[in-house]
Amino acid sequence: MMFRLNVLTKRGVVLNGVLFRPEEKKAADTVMIAITGIHGNFYSNPFYYNIGDTLNAGGIDFIYAQTNDAFGQIRTVNVHTGREELIGSWNERFSYTDEDIEAYLDWAEEAGYEHMILAGHSLGANKVIYYLSRHHDPRVEHFFLLSPANLTHMMSGVTEREKQMIREQVERGDGDKMLPFPFMGWVDCIANTAWDWQFSGLLNNVHTAKDGDFSQASQITHTGALLVGTYDNFTDGDPAEFLRNLNDHMPTAEKNTLIFIEKTGHTYQMKHQEVADRILKQLQDWRD
Repeated sequence: MMFRLNVLTKRGVVLNGVLFRPEEKKAADTVMIAITGIHGNFYSNPFYYNIGDTLNAGGIDFIYAQTNDAFGQIRTVNVHTGREELIGSWNERFSYTDEDIEAYLDWAEEAGYEHMILAGHSLGANKVIYYLSRHHDPRVEHFFLLSPANLTHMMSGVTEREKQMIREQVERGDGDKMLPFPFMGWVDCIANTAWDWQFSGLLNNVHTAKDGDFSQASQITHTGALLVGTYDNFTDGDPAEFLRNLNDHMPTAEKNTLIFIEKTGHTYQMKHQEVADRILKQLQDWRD
């Protein structure tokens, strides 16, 4: 069964998540919280259903933790102002990452879960890296990074002229106005959001090069698992080596588990159930 969650952030924005839990059962003692990536909703990432149902069958609850950019636009209400707000990939700020993840962890703590696994898919995995590099949160037992995104590769098509237009719009005080072009060719957003992607570096924490900036990964003290499809085209090269390179920069590298899903891409086409089964097995290994 799926239950809608309304999760309150410190800035007053309510995020809409979904809890997978068998209706006839009380909450399990373990929950996996999966932070979504950009446009990483149920429609574009149906594997979340497989994960939720499979973990439930194994006695583990699952939270699809939708963040600001799961859709292009999301209508919500700010509880501080009482006003309806329109959030989404069009106006997300990467600085929201800490309080968005914290809001879901706070909800799970209040719900009484004894064991929390913090996961993230695509940009959501980058957000988990960012959060855990800054907060050695004892509530999180392990992380689970699902196909982290190589932002440098994703933004490789942004032209120098477009970069200059972003800078100019922000510098003249129009950062909250829409860009006159879709960022990366597919994201309609305000200039401030594009600036976060292109220039802030806050979530640009996973790289192909061995000497890339892995300063965030090097601060993570949690252990966990990293998973990728061997055809993932968001890695700019060899997905398996991309994942190994990230893990090599973590202090906990020797204790982490690397999982490679053969012959599938960034959203695990044709391998949704295999991904869910591998996640369940890993969580059971940790529990045992």
